[in-house]
Amino acid sequence: MRWRSFVAVGDSFTEGMDDPYPDGSYRGWADLVATRLAAEAGPDFRYANLAIRGRLFPDIVANQVPEALAMKPDLVSFAAGGNDVLRRTFDPETLVARFDEIVGRFRATGADVVIFRFADVMARLPGQRLVKPRVELLNRAVGEAAERHGAIMVDLYADDTYLNPTLWGIDRLHLSAAGHRRVAGQVLDALGVGCDEQWLLVPPHPAPTPWLAARAADARWAGQHLAPWIKRRLTGRSSGDTVTAKRPLLGPISD
Repeated sequence: MRWRSFVAVGDSFTEGMDDPYPDGSYRGWADLVATRLAAEAGPDFRYANLAIRGRLFPDIVANQVPEALAMKPDLVSFAAGGNDVLRRTFDPETLVARFDEIVGRFRATGADVVIFRFADVMARLPGQRLVKPRVELLNRAVGEAAERHGAIMVDLYADDTYLNPTLWGIDRLHLSAAGHRRVAGQVLDALGVGCDEQWLLVPPHPAPTPWLAARAADARWAGQHLAPWIKRRLTGRSSGDTVTAKRPLLGPISD
């Protein structure tokens, strides 16, 4: 095992929403990957997770990236931009250029870098005509950065399994526990590390929902999740305003 330290950088996807521990904090794919790497590397393995829900790309670059670089890890995961594509202020040219730059900076330290093509989350959300082209643009940039810098790319977009609603939480935006297990399995596979085969099993699709029941579910979702999201946008707030990184320092996985 060549990795003795792993730092995860990003937003809610990497923080682990919606895959809760019993105490209500979030686990997610990065914790699962770290636990598996620690089992291979032994007690000297160290892990930090700097990701915070709601963070936009500029904030991640300004705050998390310098912290991660200072830790000098062997392995870094960098997933950012998912929140930006949902904003009207989305600046694709700047984000793509900065994304490539950041991957290059991490690789220049000698670290292995894991980056992601995002899954098609818009299949069950409004605004698909506006947002989907932005996601596709970001995903192309991820592929180009991986090729240019020799990063390890995990292509969630190419995996149609993520069209299965059981892989997503009740807010339809964040992965469920099953979704995070699948991502963890794909990351470990990309790293050449074995994982629990159960993580990659495809859960059955739920039975079709009658039209009226589906519309009622859509209305409940809009009230419980879409309306609060819109309110935060209008008031300039974020779901992560009062949240700090769950593992801000490199430490043993047992911490």
